[in-house]
Amino acid sequence: MRKTSRKLRLLAGGGTAALIAAGLSACGSTTTTSAASHAPITIGVSVSLTGDFSAEGKALEQGYNLWAADVNSHGGILGRKVQFKYLNDNSSTTQVATNYQDLITRDKVNIVFGPFSSLLTIPALTITDRYGYAFEAPAGGGPAVFAEKSPDFVFVQPTTVVNTMVSAAEWLASLPKSERPKTAAYAADQGPFNEPEIQKVESILQAHGIKTVYSKIYPAETTDYLPIALGIIHSKAQAVLLGTHVPSATAFVQAFVQQHYNPKALVFTSGPQSGTQFLNGIGGTRFANGLMVPAGWWYGASTYQNQQFVSQYLKKYGGTASEIPTTAAEAYSVGQVFQEAADHMHSINNAKLIKALHTYQFKTIQGPMKFNSIGAPNGQSFVLQWVGSKLEPVYPKTYAEAKPLFPKPNWP
Repeated sequence: MRKTSRKLRLLAGGGTAALIAAGLSACGSTTTTSAASHAPITIGVSVSLTGDFSAEGKALEQGYNLWAADVNSHGGILGRKVQFKYLNDNSSTTQVATNYQDLITRDKVNIVFGPFSSLLTIPALTITDRYGYAFEAPAGGGPAVFAEKSPDFVFVQPTTVVNTMVSAAEWLASLPKSERPKTAAYAADQGPFNEPEIQKVESILQAHGIKTVYSKIYPAETTDYLPIALGIIHSKAQAVLLGTHVPSATAFVQAFVQQHYNPKALVFTSGPQSGTQFLNGIGGTRFANGLMVPAGWWYGASTYQNQQFVSQYLKKYGGTASEIPTTAAEAYSVGQVFQEAADHMHSINNAKLIKALHTYQFKTIQGPMKFNSIGAPNGQSFVLQWVGSKLEPVYPKTYAEAKPLFPKPNWP
């Protein structure tokens, strides 16, 4: 891997059964028994192994497992190894709540980590709040999540969801007026994640004189994206900004390629950064060339333990650094934050962890993070673009490793 620029470096007791049971209670406290003090720390996660978020769920599991393997190879946390208990939620809002209820009350896990998406995070929060569990989320930073004002929650990404696409909007608005797209099309699935991102970016670009010629918020259960894609194509928009997950992003690219539709800019909230799941679906990196996506992590950054993470990921799962899904990096970051919080408090007691999460600044592979009283982070995103066969930061200049490809190259 080539050397990273200086810019990216800147991102830079008793033995009774009752006491044992109390130690594994909802507060997740460490027991005082000798046996329990050396027992593994069990972390429960509801993960989408099937359903709409299965691609992201697989990446989430990869990131969590890589972090666990790394921390266990160094002696664990507070002298205890960590182990995961996963339950499949099938990308269902009802199942995710059931899963966290079971993880806490039936399986008596010490700690819980978050699932993928704001849609699943909200019902999960109702359970973790009830039992006073610290809740670190690798995804799920939509406005509706923060509206819950949970004192137990932190969103382990550099910025909140609603602000993630702002960097892409600022890039388009910064273009010379003679080059700036004159028209734009927008589409997103209804829900707490993609919908607010796309609505905000549309308002920003309208304020800069870019006319909206197509705008569509479609039901979250949509599986046929062709009619929406055709609506965008018929609008002849010069810029297209889409609120997507891997299946929808893949479907839109396939339709645009088939119809030979080449907007000057094509930006997704999610998909192009999802590694082989996305690339295999669209036909490889040659069809990804020029696609853009905002992100808070990049494989080449010299952030804390990032090169270690990249090396471990490639060794275990193969592929190239450009194909590492950002969701895996976000999950790994959750583990880093938990480990640092436990070290600060010398405890895995959930009440103490919650205090630590809202007090300290944490080092992660996504850069340093600090969270406010409702768990919102204080950083910013940047724009990634597929440039040839590599996914590179292209905006803003303080993060850029390559010049943006604009207009987007035509499909091969």
